[in-house]
Amino acid sequence: MAFESHVKRGHPITFGLMIIFGIIELALSAWLTSRFNARHDYSSLTERDRVRFVLFACCWTIVLGFFYGILFWHSASGSVLTSVASHLLFLILTWIIWTAAAVSVTEMLGGGLNCKTQAIFNYCSQLNALEAFAWLEWLLTTFALIVVIIRGIKAARGGDGYRGSLA
Repeated sequence: MAFESHVKRGHPITFGLMIIFGIIELALSAWLTSRFNARHDYSSLTERDRVRFVLFACCWTIVLGFFYGILFWHSASGSVLTSVASHLLFLILTWIIWTAAAVSVTEMLGGGLNCKTQAIFNYCSQLNALEAFAWLEWLLTTFALIVVIIRGIKAARGGDGYRGSLA
């Protein structure tokens, strides 16, 4: 089975998972942001700001992931927006955003919290889940980026260049 058919089958699955986990992460970060805004019970301004950045990362991923998913479903080949270069640009930016989000939350929590022993953070379980889903989004984005890079190398060797079709 050709690599392109795997891409056609795997693109909706990968982007669908990115969107689903993005929605879960959106729910967590939006809930935490609303609690912080209403109660001002964050432990520091960095906690508040990092949760807001994760909220931005979720919105970015959901909106643009949905956009790319619909475009790929409509026209897997032949569109500039479904090209290797377009996906590469989107995924590189998304990878940078999720790397920053996951690392910043991990650093803030010191690698994870033991909710039975810590007394600094008010929403321990939610913050642990926020960290876990941020790394899951990073992992999915990394996987998609690697596949697009491999497809880009194949397209460049085949003479299509990076403007060539992803599928």
